[in-house]
Amino acid sequence: MDPNVKDSAASQRNIILFMITNAQLRAARGLLGWSQARLAEESGLGIATVKRMEGERGPLRSSAGNVLKVQQALEDAGVIFIDADDEGPGVRLRGDRAGQ
Repeated sequence: MDPNVKDSAASQRNIILFMITNAQLRAARGLLGWSQARLAEESGLGIATVKRMEGERGPLRSSAGNVLKVQQALEDAGVIFIDADDEGPGVRLRGDRAGQ
């Protein structure tokens, strides 16, 4: 494998990472019924970090590593982040999590 070519899955995750919005984070928590404290606990971050990420400036206020931790915690719990289209970005639960 060419060392100059990044793993495509890792590259895709990095692209998705920077497309997540503060509204998506709040909506994802809402779908799961999680508090900010629960998201902080599940992601291994402080509640102040989660609050900043959900604030007006959104995830751009945090390091890429912290955004990835939050994204991973939410995805592990069943959240799917939907890229922005004409209707905007969104979130939904995996089929096996819907209605729980």
